[in-house]
Amino acid sequence: MRRLILLWTTGERETALKMIIPYAKNSLLQGWWEEVTLIVWGASTKLVAEDIELQRQIAELSEHGIRLESCKWCADQFNVSEKMIELGFDNKYMGEVLTEYLQRDEKVLTF
Repeated sequence: MRRLILLWTTGERETALKMIIPYAKNSLLQGWWEEVTLIVWGASTKLVAEDIELQRQIAELSEHGIRLESCKWCADQFNVSEKMIELGFDNKYMGEVLTEYLQRDEKVLTF
């Protein structure tokens, strides 16, 4: 299976709106990848929890079948774990999960 993992760690809103979200959406809709996962980790966690427009666009990604994962440790640091779950993220400790993706030679893009 052709699977893509997008690891978003920056707090830069424009990068999300102009690159990460459109690429994630088109990757699945255009058939470039069979499965797409968006991981929100680090500063992006706080940004997503606070930005209504990003939340709307991420909900649309989920509606198209893109898996949403977030780092629980990061969300806890920003006091937004409940918000991430409310937004539809699988909020979990990501260190081991990311390591497994990498060890399976999954395609991982980082931002």
